[in-house]
Amino acid sequence: MKQLAFLLALSFMGLTTLQAQTANPQQYKYDFTVAKDGTGDYKYIQDAIDAMRVYPLAPITLYIKNGVYNEKIELPAPNTDVTFIGESVDKTIIVFNDYSGRGRLTTFTSYTAKICGNRFRAENITFSNTAGPVGQAVALHVEADNAMFVNCRFLGNQDTIFTGGETSRQLFVNCYIEGTTDFIFGPATVVFQGCEIHSKTNSFVTAASTTQGKKFGYVFLDCKLTADDSVKKVFLGRPWRANAKTVYLRCTMGNHIVPEGWNNWSNPANEQTTFYAEYRNSGPGAGIANRAKWSHQLTDKEAANYTLNTIFNNEGSALPVNTKWYQERGTRAFQWPAK
Repeated sequence: MKQLAFLLALSFMGLTTLQAQTANPQQYKYDFTVAKDGTGDYKYIQDAIDAMRVYPLAPITLYIKNGVYNEKIELPAPNTDVTFIGESVDKTIIVFNDYSGRGRLTTFTSYTAKICGNRFRAENITFSNTAGPVGQAVALHVEADNAMFVNCRFLGNQDTIFTGGETSRQLFVNCYIEGTTDFIFGPATVVFQGCEIHSKTNSFVTAASTTQGKKFGYVFLDCKLTADDSVKKVFLGRPWRANAKTVYLRCTMGNHIVPEGWNNWSNPANEQTTFYAEYRNSGPGAGIANRAKWSHQLTDKEAANYTLNTIFNNEGSALPVNTKWYQERGTRAFQWPAK
């Protein structure tokens, strides 16, 4: 009898705790500020992340004041619905210098910032890896689903951005991305819209590893492909895995893009399984006369399917349909939250 009473008491306590956590959202903090000069809630971004409630009852906003934040940060999977807003893209900088082979680090642990919490958004921030040309050195490792980056910069060399998460959907709007080899790589479904993609050496822009059965991999819409003056031989992509998908639509391509456009990563069998395509691109690097015979030129009807709604809502019935995250694409002004 005493044991039964004890168990009932524990159940009541657990229920009371659960109700307290879910019925009083106002008891939690949802706005945070980080400032190097100590005028915010925290001086370090990771300290602010660690203070956030996991699985929050309302969206969380982290305002980041101008400054160079020399730290390696991670937003774990339970930290969902978080927005980072920088004061200005050129002066709000998150930077670190890890790289694969430094101690026990690998490509996937060399990141400056790792984002795993779903429904993440970042605006007006520079993500940088300053390790230099030493091999794989990731600036952004993003595995979150429904993740969006607006007016951000990504600076690095090899493997600047890893778009992880086989079923993740991510959007980059009006961003600047630079690198050397395979500087955009991974399995996620990703749209780059109105971005500048800048090559720093003769090499490859993308290395998608799209998983088998997915209709979309990397899609570049209305982007501009540029390069350092010394760069003369860059491929649009090569397949990190056999089913890689990468498509460029209405992009402007500089003369650094090679006439064949695409590379099979020294494996002719990849030519049968990849899907590399283009549609109405322009510029000196966009000529199609000498494109790889196994690549594709989309028809008007095929190109009409490359909309955000179609791309982000065609990845399987197990994934939730949520259009709000990518329809709100404007940049928000930096503002100090009310104390």
